[in-house]
Amino acid sequence: MGTDDLERSGSLTRRSNRKTIHPVPFPPQGTYESVRPKRWKIFWLIPLIVLANVAMLIITMGINNCPKNSINGGCIAKFLGRFSFEPLKENPLLGPSAETLLNVGALESNRVTKQHEGWRLVSCIWLHGGVFHLLVNMLSLVFIGIRLEQEFGFIRIGLLYLLTGFGGSLLSALFIQNQISVGASGALFGLLGAMLSELLTNWTVYSNKCAALSTLIIIIIVNLAVGLLPHIDNFAHIGGFISGFLLGFVILIKPQFGWKAHWASARPDVEAPVKSKHTKYQYVLWIAAFILLLAGYAVAIILLFKGVDVNTKCSWCHYLNCIPTSRWHCNNGGVACQNSFDKGYLTLTCVNNGQAKDFPKIMNASSTQLIILCSQTCS
Repeated sequence: MGTDDLERSGSLTRRSNRKTIHPVPFPPQGTYESVRPKRWKIFWLIPLIVLANVAMLIITMGINNCPKNSINGGCIAKFLGRFSFEPLKENPLLGPSAETLLNVGALESNRVTKQHEGWRLVSCIWLHGGVFHLLVNMLSLVFIGIRLEQEFGFIRIGLLYLLTGFGGSLLSALFIQNQISVGASGALFGLLGAMLSELLTNWTVYSNKCAALSTLIIIIIVNLAVGLLPHIDNFAHIGGFISGFLLGFVILIKPQFGWKAHWASARPDVEAPVKSKHTKYQYVLWIAAFILLLAGYAVAIILLFKGVDVNTKCSWCHYLNCIPTSRWHCNNGGVACQNSFDKGYLTLTCVNNGQAKDFPKIMNASSTQLIILCSQTCS
């Protein structure tokens, strides 16, 4: 992992094994208010998810055991013992090695399709590339998730979190078939997408609608645009967002304003002005979103497990993940190295740029280690 190897935290190319950052959405607060009285509910699911993610990072660091397993030495915060961090040049996010992330459940398309490890589509959303990655994602989850859990309850928000994280993993595995990926950013973008569809389908319930819609759209555009930078797995963001947008129409639907149940509870002596619980457009959106969601998941799963390289079917789709400029390249094809052994040293030469680097005490490196070291050499 090179110094530019960052967050979903990450994607590491199978050939370059480069970790990629998922920037997370900055949530809008107080942008729109329900016309109905708020019912502030007790929330516990979001804090529990945060604790689970923190625990997983601690466990991962314990398994990583930098002082014992680090190839180059130079662990950060050595006073933490086996929980110390990899050198910054290998992981600037203060976290474990890429090999450890892969071993504990990071998403890697070939592992899913060829070794039948489909569980990685879910396990990867509970892993993070380091302390910085975890901190940013969990702060965003608290800001977005608590408001939604208070409004809709833990069952619907828990289901939304898992399904949108799974949707982000699906799209990432389809388009980035030679990388590994970890992080909750797909699920976070899913929550953001659900906030947008929830506003649209429950339009009659809210005041300040235009301001709310404008704010959400700006936030969405900005965060997806950041995903076009190098080393960011924007496909996970897009997959999570689309999944959340469709799921919001299905599971976050509210009765329209003026429905008789609401009025009967507040004014039993007054006849309700609205007889139908939901509007016609709510029903239409519910049905359309449900069909599209099922079809999308089914097609993605079939394509993934059939090993279809969707990049050959869509020559421009890689621009959704990274746009090359004069200041950076996207390196969609990965990197490759030539290796040789001499006097206990492994010498890797990057085919892409000719750079060479020596690594001591490496005589029986695994294929995963060689991929990671090649990424460091070419970075």
